[in-house]
Amino acid sequence: MKITRITAIALSYRLPEGKTVVMGVGSTLKRDAIVVKVETDEGITGYGEAHPGRSPKAIVALIQGTLAPLLEGMEATDCVGAWQRVHRMQLASHGLGAGAALAVSGIDMALWDIRGKAAGMPLYKLLGGSRRRIPAYAGGIALGYQPAESLAEEARQYVSQGYRAVKLRLGDTVAQDIARVRAVRQALGPDVDILTDANTAYTLADVRRVMPVLAEIQAGWLEEPFPCNDFASYREAARITPLVPLAAGENHYTRYEFAQMLEAGAVGVWQPDLSKTGGITEALRIAAIASAWRIPLNAHSSATGLNHAATLHFLSAIDNAGYFEACVSHFNPFRDMFGSTFQVGQDGCVQAPDAPGIGLEIDEDLFKQYPAIDGPGYVVKF
Repeated sequence: MKITRITAIALSYRLPEGKTVVMGVGSTLKRDAIVVKVETDEGITGYGEAHPGRSPKAIVALIQGTLAPLLEGMEATDCVGAWQRVHRMQLASHGLGAGAALAVSGIDMALWDIRGKAAGMPLYKLLGGSRRRIPAYAGGIALGYQPAESLAEEARQYVSQGYRAVKLRLGDTVAQDIARVRAVRQALGPDVDILTDANTAYTLADVRRVMPVLAEIQAGWLEEPFPCNDFASYREAARITPLVPLAAGENHYTRYEFAQMLEAGAVGVWQPDLSKTGGITEALRIAAIASAWRIPLNAHSSATGLNHAATLHFLSAIDNAGYFEACVSHFNPFRDMFGSTFQVGQDGCVQAPDAPGIGLEIDEDLFKQYPAIDGPGYVVKF
């Protein structure tokens, strides 16, 4: 079965006026996503999701103008061979680095969708896993900067839906961050896991002030206090308290950058995104490295149900799976555009789809509703 054609489709949705979420990287203006379609000579079509990387049309051009000609004609089931070819010709030499990782992620996911469909098996079975229940936290672009009272009320709503963990956005001011996390802990009680994400907005001085409070409220982790390549700050921050682990990985690409993170010895929770780090093939390698060091994987989720479903399959097939990041964004039509991908139970858990491949039926007519929109997806808060 040969790859005959690879197509990338950029999608955008502009948020209604005034309906933004503010966090460390700025205020959201729109949602972008890229669906990758891989066709074969046996009539089986696979779909994947590539992260847009703040420039969806650029990633589409990279997929269709550079990677597709490299891969068309290859065996569609040769996920490792396809990944290796992109690595040799793009990532390891002149390649566009993170952009190429985003691009190959969507292609690789679509190839795994093809493999599952060809075998008549849901992806979790093909990967050697089982349809076990995966704990989920309320995440996505949600729970942003707002008064402590309304933030606590938003968090309560997710708990009432069944979630036993929520993720709060930090990186505003230290005083407001502290007030918010304390208010949410008081509102939710001791049995709900509170996770935190600074979206790279902190300094070391900020972390020194916030970490004792996160330990006080028993936060599950502090995510991305610093830029992804600032290993020196991560090492220093890890010394502040052993009670709150640092988390990172959504902006680390391929196993090679995760190996650097391991060598830094500072990040105790890994968060690869299957639409960013190199796809399912590479995420399995990252999971294996982490497993050897007893590091849990709490995969970061992207925009559409394709990423969410693929992530559930992936977490169902590794031995060090942590949380699934459930997108609870109020303004993300891509999450359910192919049907409901996950449903949280009162135990706070979700399950992978049970249909062959990734398990979603893709209606391409829906793409016409979301034409790509140029421009940044966030405006800086400064």
